[in-house]
Amino acid sequence: MDSKQNPRELILKMLEEKSLLKQDVFTKTKQVFADLKSILREVHSDLKTSVKIYQEKLSLEFLERGDYEVEFRIAGDSIIFVMHTNVFTFDREHSMWKTSYVQKDNSLSYCGVIYIYNFLADSFRYNRVNDVGYMIARLYINKELHFFVEGKRQMGFLYNDFSRAALDKNQIRSVIESAILYCLDFDLYTPSFDEVKEISVQQILESTIQQKIITGKRLGFRFQADDDKV
Repeated sequence: MDSKQNPRELILKMLEEKSLLKQDVFTKTKQVFADLKSILREVHSDLKTSVKIYQEKLSLEFLERGDYEVEFRIAGDSIIFVMHTNVFTFDREHSMWKTSYVQKDNSLSYCGVIYIYNFLADSFRYNRVNDVGYMIARLYINKELHFFVEGKRQMGFLYNDFSRAALDKNQIRSVIESAILYCLDFDLYTPSFDEVKEISVQQILESTIQQKIITGKRLGFRFQADDDKV
């Protein structure tokens, strides 16, 4: 801090420039998340109508978990969308700093974040608290509603034009549909034999064998964010 500058003035300047900026980004992200929930409800209704003949075999559920979390269950998958209540920027090694868009105005690097996770629907249905899920994407939104997605396969390369891509309801629907397609194509692999070969008498007597057998789509197998084959 420059000793010649008045600390009070610096505080007021920071509040004006940074705190108000973050509040603006938060407000925009919250509206995006409200739109996401509304569109997700529409997708649920549309799919439920379209697969009416299979409803007894295919589960389709839309579950609001509060202002910042919503769950969409489809067949054997649970897709959870979570909005973080904080605003973030990026380390200086991130590729966004190489774009003229952010170089001209650093305030555009501040983003709200919506996380997308994939779990097994049965993990919640049968209260298997030891099961694991995977983050498949992160949706970033700045004050201009420009966005990009970090994620697996198509989630990572279809939505990466941060400088020009403005987030509207059509784009939100596209992100939702891409997430659903990825999760449906992301198969469950059996855990390795050694991970599940032991079980206690107490667990059998208490009917907690499901708690012992930790289940996840890639449990016991390599799962890396940069592995597009997964």
